[in-house]
Amino acid sequence: MFIGEYHHNIDEKGRLQIPTKWRLKLTEGVVVTKGFDGSLKCYPLAAWTEKAETLAKLPEAQPEIRAYVRQTLAGAADEELDTLGRITVPILLRQFAQLKKGVVLAGLHDHFEIWEAGAWVQYLDSIDAESIQTQLQVVGI
Repeated sequence: MFIGEYHHNIDEKGRLQIPTKWRLKLTEGVVVTKGFDGSLKCYPLAAWTEKAETLAKLPEAQPEIRAYVRQTLAGAADEELDTLGRITVPILLRQFAQLKKGVVLAGLHDHFEIWEAGAWVQYLDSIDAESIQTQLQVVGI
């Protein structure tokens, strides 16, 4: 399980240190793809396989669903941890998420997100706690 928030730097070659406690979950590889709100999503290979199979079954007739599937699958890159526990984030994905140096890795159970550090702070500042509480009540949480 991926939980927690980690602050790291991405180097000029796009290499990013993965937290030590997450590395064992990524020994078979990691898939990095475009996420929401300007972030990147990272899945262990097994979780990605399940996600991709689910996406492949979605109805193609709906333009919004087609767009989501295209963004997620076509925007994906499979990576492996190097001997120092780093992955390389491809340039197109770095550009998408506007990653420069400081990044935040946010654990989200079966995957984690990579955020540009300033964008993460802006996102956290934009959260409306009352609206979230209302929506959680709607879904019974």
